[in-house]
Amino acid sequence: MAARNTARKRAFQILFEADQRSTDVLTVLADWIRHARSDTRQPPVSEYTMELVEGYAEHERRIDELISQYAVDWTLDRMPVVDRNILRLGAYELIWVDTTPDAVVLDEAVQLAKEFSTDDSPAFVNGLLARFKELKPGLRRA
Repeated sequence: MAARNTARKRAFQILFEADQRSTDVLTVLADWIRHARSDTRQPPVSEYTMELVEGYAEHERRIDELISQYAVDWTLDRMPVVDRNILRLGAYELIWVDTTPDAVVLDEAVQLAKEFSTDDSPAFVNGLLARFKELKPGLRRA
């Protein structure tokens, strides 16, 4: 499953870059794909990375609404950019991807937070995604 771990990390990096550049995630994804094709030193963008980024893009508005609604004392724009994008990716995979066990999604999101964010971020990410896991059936329908 190392390939999926790498795919998630790349998807997070694409979401992060799009957020930093205030650009559409699909534009950044296309840039990454184009760059990987033209530079043999760059690894190709995996199918799962594309699936995650495209899935997030499809549900972007709903995911941001959910994060805003359930993140206690944090507005989306006040949230650290790393945490915001880990949560976006985790929320998409947790709620709309049925092939990945929920525990794996939570663990991978926490690992990304440990690697890329603050000491407080893993607990924050885990807590919010765990709440989404509890509410999952209703979140998808709404």
